[in-house]
Amino acid sequence: MNKTDIDSSDLDNESRITLGLLNAVHDNSAASQRSMADNLGIALGLANAYLKRCVKKGLIKVRQAPANRYAYYLTPKGFSEKSRLTAEFLTQSFHLFRRARTESAALFEHCQNRGWRRVALYGASDLAEIMTLSARDYAVVLTAVVSREPGQTELAGLPVVAEVPGPGDVDAIIVCDIGRPQAAYDEVGAHFPADRVLVPRFLGVARNASSARGTAEGGGR
Repeated sequence: MNKTDIDSSDLDNESRITLGLLNAVHDNSAASQRSMADNLGIALGLANAYLKRCVKKGLIKVRQAPANRYAYYLTPKGFSEKSRLTAEFLTQSFHLFRRARTESAALFEHCQNRGWRRVALYGASDLAEIMTLSARDYAVVLTAVVSREPGQTELAGLPVVAEVPGPGDVDAIIVCDIGRPQAAYDEVGAHFPADRVLVPRFLGVARNASSARGTAEGGGR
């Protein structure tokens, strides 16, 4: 399972971060704490705290590498815990599908009611694929999926692009990145009008009140 394919609601937040870190260490023992934090969409200090907790629990061991860097390795206990958390996530997949269908319908209805016809998705994930199914029932046109991951050019019949479209290209953008939703939301908000950046409620994104992001969250209401 890719480390970005973690639903922040179906696993509690502690389990989500722990699984993300275990996957990151398994994929690349030389990964920096900053890169792990960026991939998970959490603060560097929080990533550091969870890594220390994983070391204390015996899930991860640390070795000093050249140039004052550190290398991280999963212990046998860490592999077991990663497998357990992965299985827990997979048992929640159907629950994710049902929630995503309900909330995507609310988001598309929100767009339809406001005359927002051209909509882009941010994040090449399972959630984005579910969105493409729901969109067929509404007077909206999905234009593209925005993703920073290299190599992917198409998802569910939509082109995958690297750049966030501007207001002249689409009417709204829906965040579908279930692995790092907060970081995705912040990135889209830096390029697109805040009131037209929509996010399913179950992704648990914290909105900055000072940015006047409106009431688009969870169906736009």
